[in-house]
Amino acid sequence: MSSKSLENYAWSPRGPADRILMQLKMHGPQTSGQTGERLGITGEAARQQLVKLAEDGLVAEERRSQGRGRPSVYWHLTDAGQARFPDTHAALTVEILASIEAVLGTEALDRVIAAREARTQAQYRDALSGCASLKERVEKLANLRTAEGYMARAEDGADGAMLLIENHCPICAAATQCRGFCRAELAVFQNVLGDGAEVERVEYLLGDGRRCTYLIRTAVG
Repeated sequence: MSSKSLENYAWSPRGPADRILMQLKMHGPQTSGQTGERLGITGEAARQQLVKLAEDGLVAEERRSQGRGRPSVYWHLTDAGQARFPDTHAALTVEILASIEAVLGTEALDRVIAAREARTQAQYRDALSGCASLKERVEKLANLRTAEGYMARAEDGADGAMLLIENHCPICAAATQCRGFCRAELAVFQNVLGDGAEVERVEYLLGDGRRCTYLIRTAVG
């Protein structure tokens, strides 16, 4: 993903430290050398920034053995570092969802989620209407999701499949409160990509994954 594709994202890196946090968010754990290479600076300069971020509790290091020799030091975001990326109106959203369920019942909450699903699906379907191939539809969907704060990108997978990778979830608190949002999103992707596509969530942020990743293949039969 180019830096321009992140322009619509609500949180923009303002300095070297923020740029490093963004790299760890987008690409996962990495060495200072890998971080420096991605940012066009030396590994030592990246390491100095990472040490400062560690002192602030935003990143932590882990040592990975790679055969003989000294273990490599990989840096990753801590929970505090993850929290630097906004969860849109998180506290208020969770409170509203809890109130709907408590006052109106679970069925009312399900109807709210269904209404959001229908609205999102209509918007995506309209935006994807000019895309001829599955690859074009997935790439367009990734752009739409990035504009909404999901830091998404499309990648080619194995055997002609596509990957839709979302490095951030701006509604994570709401999804944690009610997993119906996650089920609805999966259904939306399936519907807007068409009957000719199979969509499978293979990495799940609310499971044991650091992000959400969807494997998208041409349906067989």
